[in-house]
Amino acid sequence: MQVSVTFKNLDPSEHLKTYVKNKLDKLDKLLDNPAEANVVLSVEKIRHIAEIKLTGDRLNVNCREKTNDMYSSIDMALDKLEKQIKKNKQKIQKHRKGDRSEIREQKEMTEDLISPAATDAATPRIRTQNIEYKPMDIEEASMQIELTPDNFLVFTNSMTNRVNVLYKRKDGDLGLIQPMG
Repeated sequence: MQVSVTFKNLDPSEHLKTYVKNKLDKLDKLLDNPAEANVVLSVEKIRHIAEIKLTGDRLNVNCREKTNDMYSSIDMALDKLEKQIKKNKQKIQKHRKGDRSEIREQKEMTEDLISPAATDAATPRIRTQNIEYKPMDIEEASMQIELTPDNFLVFTNSMTNRVNVLYKRKDGDLGLIQPMG
């Protein structure tokens, strides 16, 4: 990592430069790509200010800290910088993982949807369920639906050889759906 240290209203100190460089080298392990750090150490009245600007590939992080001691300002600024770097890394990882999960969800949606034209995320997902339907007459189907906890029964009408649906209505009666013709 390239580090440049600038002093404002403060005598340049080699000890402060090495202190900042050593601390930033520890943060270099968190970075994937090379970065450049610009550090400005300044004094305004009794406030000691440490400003750090870290730039790299797809990374721009700034932090500024004021205290009564220069070393504590540097430490607090580096703590902020470390948090921001970790947050940025997690954000990138979530973004990358999010792309994969969205692709999986879209694939599942296209398999589950009846019409492939309805792939918009705003439309409700339609889950398909395969059931076996037996040939029987309407009276036998009404007895069968009373025995099952389901609200509907799909069966083949033995008289017409067509698929019918018998369902329980809210008022307690049964309803029959059958194709016309």
